[in-house]
Amino acid sequence: MSASTQNVDVLIVGGGPAGSTLAWALRDSDLSIAILDKATFPRDKVCAGWVTPAVMQELQFDKDAYAKQHTIQPIYGFRVSQIGKREVQTRFSDEPASYSIRRCEFDHYLLQRSGAQLILGEKFKSMQKTADGWLVNGTIHARLVVGAGGHFCPVVRQMGSKLGNSETIVAAQEIEFEMRPDQLAQCSVQADIPELFFCEDLTGYGWVVRKGNFLNIGLGREDNHKLSEHVAQFRDLLIQQGKIPPDTPEKFHGHAYLLYPHASRPLLQDGVLIIGDAAGLAYPQSGEGIRPAVESALLAAQVIKHSGDDFSQVQLQKYQQMLVERLGERDARDISDYLPGWVTQSLAGILLGSKWFVQNFVVDKWFLHNDQEPLQVKS
Repeated sequence: MSASTQNVDVLIVGGGPAGSTLAWALRDSDLSIAILDKATFPRDKVCAGWVTPAVMQELQFDKDAYAKQHTIQPIYGFRVSQIGKREVQTRFSDEPASYSIRRCEFDHYLLQRSGAQLILGEKFKSMQKTADGWLVNGTIHARLVVGAGGHFCPVVRQMGSKLGNSETIVAAQEIEFEMRPDQLAQCSVQADIPELFFCEDLTGYGWVVRKGNFLNIGLGREDNHKLSEHVAQFRDLLIQQGKIPPDTPEKFHGHAYLLYPHASRPLLQDGVLIIGDAAGLAYPQSGEGIRPAVESALLAAQVIKHSGDDFSQVQLQKYQQMLVERLGERDARDISDYLPGWVTQSLAGILLGSKWFVQNFVVDKWFLHNDQEPLQVKS
């Protein structure tokens, strides 16, 4: 090794919630941890951005302390519909069902408390195998490299995966902006009740989420054909309905992610682990990625802590097994996979008009995952 080479035990590529959570979960280990990210933080990250109480518990998150300097909007209900059809509202009367956050703030907060050495503003360029690990960018030697760089994670590409080829992605476009006083007066969406709009063909959904004075609007579809047209039509409808200000910006920002059942990316090899969106872990019904990202990091931390000096693929295999135990088999199917499209669309039109179905399935199960207890990771 060159005298200028920096040595760490674990190098995490990507400073989002998955990467920072992993570093934080390893803070009491004897391992040296560094996080590499091409961005400097805080950085823009457009996201509907709601975080459930389960995630707060898993992160040992102090909401009151966070709220002193950051936006955190309690959510007490959801308004759900198919686009242009009857809306059904659910409401929780006791504790908040979730919290809306701004990702630019949330990600920076998690990164700052991670306890890791931060290597920011440096792009991942290369990764060469060494006798006892990897040499990244020619200057950082790590015994274990963790890919946490989102959908287009360069570590996944380095493993030989051709990102985008034969992957059924969800393509989304969204925007987040702070409303002026006159725009606030023209926005009928309640801050504590986000609104969800399922596409008529059920290939995706749109949303409007208030975060204090900030407004987040977006739409994602598994079929990204003419996505911009779908988004423009959705924006126009929201304006016609008086839900958002007439002068809401027209330029939305795009991103992509993989739903868990559709991802086939490698999760590990000798000296390499993949977590979060880089692994394609988003929930299939809602597309939410924050909770599975956080939980994948916590599971990875448990495996890393108990690996000793052995970061071989055989030793790391436990991580993949734990993910399956938590999220299920990748190719698991339900009855809707075997029904013709017109049948599922007809059923959806009925079910999405039912308050019982919306409350118990769409909100509680699909979006909040209230049927799943917070992850309890053993030390």
